[in-house]
Amino acid sequence: MSAPIAGGSERTGATAGRRPRHVTWLLVAGVGLAAINLRTAITSVGPVLDEISADLAMTPTVAGVLTTLPVLCFALFGALTPALIRRLGEHQVLLGALLALAVGLGVRALADDQWLFLAFSVLALSGGAAGNVLIPTLVKQHFPHRVGAMTTLYTTALALGSTMAAAGTVPMTEATGGNWHVAVGSYALFGLVAALPWALLLRHGPTSAERGETLGLTRVLRTAMGWQSVVFFGTQSMVAYIMFGWFALMLRDHGMSAAGAGLALSYLTALSVPVSLVLPGLMARTRDHRWFVVLFFLSYLAGFTGLLVAPVSGVWAWTTLIGIGMSTFPLALTFFAVRTRTAPGTAAMSASSQSIGYLMAGVGPFLFGLLHELTGAWHAPMAMLIVVAAVNLGVGLFLGRPGHLEDVLPAPKAP
Repeated sequence: MSAPIAGGSERTGATAGRRPRHVTWLLVAGVGLAAINLRTAITSVGPVLDEISADLAMTPTVAGVLTTLPVLCFALFGALTPALIRRLGEHQVLLGALLALAVGLGVRALADDQWLFLAFSVLALSGGAAGNVLIPTLVKQHFPHRVGAMTTLYTTALALGSTMAAAGTVPMTEATGGNWHVAVGSYALFGLVAALPWALLLRHGPTSAERGETLGLTRVLRTAMGWQSVVFFGTQSMVAYIMFGWFALMLRDHGMSAAGAGLALSYLTALSVPVSLVLPGLMARTRDHRWFVVLFFLSYLAGFTGLLVAPVSGVWAWTTLIGIGMSTFPLALTFFAVRTRTAPGTAAMSASSQSIGYLMAGVGPFLFGLLHELTGAWHAPMAMLIVVAAVNLGVGLFLGRPGHLEDVLPAPKAP
């Protein structure tokens, strides 16, 4: 067993104790504002995808590429983020990520060509991918003794931003006479606002000595804990992407109205907000998190079973149970902080889990739809969901045990 990597929360915590109060509040605002923006590039497109496809003459294949881009970009750019941190520093990379996100959102809204729209979607999503990795790292770095409170802020802001873009895009489109360009592009303003605190914080970033030794992703993936985090993140993301993509259609196929199915999906998404307010703080107060994993699996199991037995008559009960089960997302994000001792450890676990995990997630909706097409029913796809949730439970029971990544890292390979 190797020694923990150099640097870490103790050194950063001491630095945090000496910083001026206004810098602390800038960091708090910066974390919250940045988190609001991490999903707007995704959730603002779905509600007006038909209008975008028609205006830009997108083929179904190109539209399919657009819906697949998020997982591909999150995987690729998430994996690259630790290298950027090592070269440029955390504050600089997050500022650049937010500016890339704002430029991507703004310019793609002006596009009159499908390929230009895709290209600037990639730019916007690259910023979101870097932010996914960076914000848990910055929470661990600047608030090592307030991880629960700051992760609550982060996950709640993330949920609010996702819901805002999903719910607000259509009303804005209608208010502007059907102009989806204005509605989709308006979220660039949120990115610019979020960049302001980090521009002011550039000179308050940690030095290379305070940052500590960089931890490579390959070292994380040479540990059982590293792979447990990867599979846990990947399986929970797979369930979420399947539900977001297929839940409403499944309800409509069982006779529910389009409006009712859409409302049920909105309710499912909105449930992440109260959970994000409570869960990280609870996790920060305990070392053993296995009972969270069991609770969420039982909620999944009851909700999925209910959908098989009485999908429409009990839809609100099943949606509530599945929404509670989907608390595995803030759980996975909080694991990055509570299962590491240092900011470099958090960055490496976050990057490895999200890069591979999102690739796993991208396969889920395709397999779910394929099973539905092959069987002509929903029983086999729902059985697949239960199996994925069971795998999530299995790895979660290992990951939920007390322990830290740095305590099980293999020794670095000699140069």
